[in-house]
Amino acid sequence: MFCIEGVLNKPFQCLHSKRSYGRYPYTKPLQFLIQTSALYTVLVTHSRAIKAGTIVDTYTANNILGGYVKCRDVTCAHSLFNEISQRDTVTWNSMITGYVNGGSFDTAWELLRTMRGDGFSFDQYTFGSILKGIACEGRLDLGQQVHSVIVKMGYEKNVFSGSALLDMYAKCNRIGDAYAVFGCMPERNFVSWNAIIGGFAQVVDRRTAFWLLDRMEREGLRPDDATFTPLLTLLDDPEFYKLTMQIHAKVVKHGRASDTASCNATITAYSNCGSIEDSQRVFDSADGSRDLVTWNSMLAAYVVHDYGAPAIELFRKMHALGIEQDMYTYTSVISASFCKEHENQGRSLHGLVIKKGLEKAIPVSNSLIAMYIKYDGKSMEEALYQFDLMEFKDRVSWNTILTGFSQNGLSEDALKIFEQMRSMQLEIDCYAFSAVLQSCSDLATLQLGQQVHGLVFKCGFESNDFVASSLIFMYSKCGVIEDARMSFEATPKDSSITWNSVMFGYAQHGHGKVAIDLFFKMQEEGVKPDHITFVAVLTACSHIGLVEQGFHFLKSMEADYGIPPRMEHYACGVDLFGRAGCLTEAKALVESMPFEPNAMVWKTLLGACRMHGDIELASQAARLLLVLEPEDHCTYVLLSNLYGRLGKWDERATVKKVMRERGVRKVPGWSWIEVKNSVHAFNAEDRSHPQCEEIYQILEELMVEIRMLGYVANVDCIMHGIDYMEGDWDL
Repeated sequence: MFCIEGVLNKPFQCLHSKRSYGRYPYTKPLQFLIQTSALYTVLVTHSRAIKAGTIVDTYTANNILGGYVKCRDVTCAHSLFNEISQRDTVTWNSMITGYVNGGSFDTAWELLRTMRGDGFSFDQYTFGSILKGIACEGRLDLGQQVHSVIVKMGYEKNVFSGSALLDMYAKCNRIGDAYAVFGCMPERNFVSWNAIIGGFAQVVDRRTAFWLLDRMEREGLRPDDATFTPLLTLLDDPEFYKLTMQIHAKVVKHGRASDTASCNATITAYSNCGSIEDSQRVFDSADGSRDLVTWNSMLAAYVVHDYGAPAIELFRKMHALGIEQDMYTYTSVISASFCKEHENQGRSLHGLVIKKGLEKAIPVSNSLIAMYIKYDGKSMEEALYQFDLMEFKDRVSWNTILTGFSQNGLSEDALKIFEQMRSMQLEIDCYAFSAVLQSCSDLATLQLGQQVHGLVFKCGFESNDFVASSLIFMYSKCGVIEDARMSFEATPKDSSITWNSVMFGYAQHGHGKVAIDLFFKMQEEGVKPDHITFVAVLTACSHIGLVEQGFHFLKSMEADYGIPPRMEHYACGVDLFGRAGCLTEAKALVESMPFEPNAMVWKTLLGACRMHGDIELASQAARLLLVLEPEDHCTYVLLSNLYGRLGKWDERATVKKVMRERGVRKVPGWSWIEVKNSVHAFNAEDRSHPQCEEIYQILEELMVEIRMLGYVANVDCIMHGIDYMEGDWDL
């Protein structure tokens, strides 16, 4: 007989532990207390039934069995199930439901087969439970078998079985079959409508999903939170902002504003549509009905919109209110600490993650790696240390560290990581290909880039916008603009990403007119330009001296295209005037900016002053730069070169002295050459290469020949030949 004595105290033994609830999977203490209280009631009822001898009654036993199942205590449920001698269909259904809800689908399926083998008939509840498990597991093959049994037994028109069946097909990505089941149902309830709407939302068929909502309302059914939630997930672009407002109005109209699921989805929808203010208003109005997902949704919205300070403040508020935070909370707040000014906050969060025991959660570790990478590339060692600590690494982990090496100029390390990923048989996705192609671009390793291109083609990523863009950039950087254009022509060309890359390529190669022609062709093709497009166009105008046209583009950005100029656009404008020698106009543009110019703008102006010998304006720009970035060697080098060019040797010596006093050292420039599939790297006076003696001997012979020919280096020509935005200067 089922033993009850040892079980009665189990739930309350768990109450003394704050972090572990035994086998009861509830993360909220209040919910856990409610469930354990309910379980205690079932246990008491069970013991009384045993004492009174009524446990032998199938109806009584089924009620107690159902109680165990609702409390998710499958162990006790199965023990009682084994003791029931006169089982009926309800008994089997309860046990199957228990295993499905507990995530043990294989056991539930075996029970179903045993039930049928023992001669018990299936009913609508049997089909509903097992189809729910099939949907969660994505076992379409088993779902089709159950469908055939449903038809054979005449349950295809039953609303309960039909709803479960169409939900199974929808979750198995067979939306056509789901709609066919829906169309054959003579009667539909909320579950049916919500399942079919959710199915079309899952495959991102907005038109059909919202058409079904209209039909549902026309048939007199009032939508609930299960209807609105999947629809709101479809509203993920600023073009859907008005539609989001309409759905939000329906949520309020139908009295669902306080439903937590609808509220959470509305916060995310407004955020995705570009309105963080509306997200905030929905969050504020939900005071009293918020759950952890509500807080996490608002936190994620702040992160998406780069509102680092409000995100951190919200996290502090959660902490102060005693709200239990999960790994998604920490993933978001760590992402809010990516910028340099929040570096101390990020390190504190890392300590809190360790204290909470979340350091082994893969999403949290991935966020920590990304955070350290973003700290101006100065914390790559900490990022790599965190990466090495991870016991299990997913694809995001590898892609993050690979991208970190690539973005921080550690291209050789990036190539080694990529090689390691391939040797481990990891799936290479578009992000990994983009990062490794970026590294090939930085090293100008054309042959290696071509090999990666072959791998891209083999893996079927050649039409991916980000990979295609990286291919275009790689070929452009390696000097093969024709192959860059071929890569561009092979893409669908329905996104601004690839257009921007090919325009940049032509601009950097001095083919500014081709880049501008592509800009107009892009609009003819119906592709909307973005802020990066205008950086490419302004760069093209700058490189070929189209000052008036370039300035017209800058002025028309917001008026004609709805894109407010950013810092980088003003920097391009300063470059545009600076290259043409219009320093007065460049200075006026800086002074007219609607925000404080950053170091990039002042560096551009300083470079223009150096090129055209304006010592007064150069000194003004340099003073501001030395305040903004006192440790950056570029400002000292630019100013020193300008003083040297004008023969102001005392001032040049002063700049060198200040550099020494502040401990600022010029970062040496590197050159790469690829010979027979091997990359050779060099910098000034480098003697680390194994063939350095032979190399310097050849260099000396070349210098002798040059002197014999009477060639004398033209320093001014060298100065003018340096691109002050990208060059490598020598003191």
